[in-house]
Amino acid sequence: MSDVILSDKILSSSAFSHEIAVPMDKIDIAEWLFNLPEAEYQRCCPPDHISCGTTSTDSGNRMSINVEMIGHTLMVQHYVAEIATPQLCRMVSVSDAFTPAGRTRVQVIWTLSVKAVNEKSCQYTNSVLAHPTQEFMDFIAGHGMSFEEAAAARQHDGGDHNHRETPLFAESIARRALRQS
Repeated sequence: MSDVILSDKILSSSAFSHEIAVPMDKIDIAEWLFNLPEAEYQRCCPPDHISCGTTSTDSGNRMSINVEMIGHTLMVQHYVAEIATPQLCRMVSVSDAFTPAGRTRVQVIWTLSVKAVNEKSCQYTNSVLAHPTQEFMDFIAGHGMSFEEAAAARQHDGGDHNHRETPLFAESIARRALRQS
């Protein structure tokens, strides 16, 4: 399989925010993400979220493995933490996409961040950016689909998914922060 990322092409991009009634200094996104129980992950976007877990790369970088449905595509995401701090996590995955037409791979960059609104609340932002791999481009060409058609479908399905999961992730992070303090 080819993991050549075509970073000059955007397959989809979405970012949604949700305000939570917890001071920013109480939030620890990395702690939440790498200790997220599977049942809580499933509650954050039913019925799309299937399973999650944590592991590490051979070199010791933290990873979050997520299995979810995006539209009609089963995604197995192997997110490696590039940044994992209390207020910012940048997770990068070359993800397996099991579509009705077969299997391919895309790069997904998932950025979870929080910023203060005031001393009692903050705003969580969930951003998802997808780039095609060369394998993906060959896959869609082999199925007679243009990049524009594939990107429009992914934008629709990915944007809808992110819109639904963002407030639920934010409230889950808030609940964990309140339990920890």
